[in-house]
Amino acid sequence: MIRAFRASLKFYGAFAFCLFLVAQFTTPSRAANGVHDLPLLFDARERIAKPDLSGLARLRFLTTVDFPPFNFVDQSGKLAGFHVDLVREICRELEIEAKCQIQAVTFPELQPALVDGQGEAVIAGIGISTELRQRFAFSRAFMKLPARFAANRQAIGRDVSVAALAAKPVGAVAGTTHEAMLKAFFPKLQTQSFPSREAMLAALKQGAVAAVFSDGMQLSFWVAGSDAANCCALIDGAYFSQRFLGEGLAIMNRKGDSALTQAIDHALLELSRKGRLNEIYLRYFPDSIY
Repeated sequence: MIRAFRASLKFYGAFAFCLFLVAQFTTPSRAANGVHDLPLLFDARERIAKPDLSGLARLRFLTTVDFPPFNFVDQSGKLAGFHVDLVREICRELEIEAKCQIQAVTFPELQPALVDGQGEAVIAGIGISTELRQRFAFSRAFMKLPARFAANRQAIGRDVSVAALAAKPVGAVAGTTHEAMLKAFFPKLQTQSFPSREAMLAALKQGAVAAVFSDGMQLSFWVAGSDAANCCALIDGAYFSQRFLGEGLAIMNRKGDSALTQAIDHALLELSRKGRLNEIYLRYFPDSIY
């Protein structure tokens, strides 16, 4: 699912930018300004011991250049993005900055490069699956990608809410996890299927459907972009489901490197507790996907 998301997000360029668990994450002061913080995935009371990494010669993170705003090449030709900044913070938290490197390969090369020892960890939006868990180790998830509604302002009226969608058509791309999730979460809504994402968004812009249900990240960029021409707005509410959307974004490493997995989990917990993980998120998602 994440790989399909990676492919569709290329359409935007770098910055043209528990089953059925449903949650809406807001804080009153920030939400009032349309800014929603990164949902907390770590318990601040938890403690994960920091392993001894003195024997670690180097820590090479593998990523790609085609997954904006997570990893891409900026205008100066340097590797940049959410993942790149997160790696720097992890290495700083673990006090191994001098040993840390991040290098880009193509997406198909990520797993073979990790297996062959060309790197120690992968941070590139790989979807966690049962098959991958049998071959690799994963850190705790540091971010989850929600599904969201986007509504046509004129078609939905003044009440921009899910309740206002009753008896109105809601679009989804046929055969996708989001279509299945829409029907499971909201069986009483009138689902209208479209053959492609482009066709779905065109119908939303024209008001042929009152709203659409799709990837929250893609919708947040589209609504804020020039293609939407201010036709539409996100409806409050971010929807999550491990069954439909997976476990979230995590860092992958070799199964034998249990100390490294624990070290990364320790760093992620500390970054979350200190608010630095949220700072990186707001840097790359100022309009928020939640």
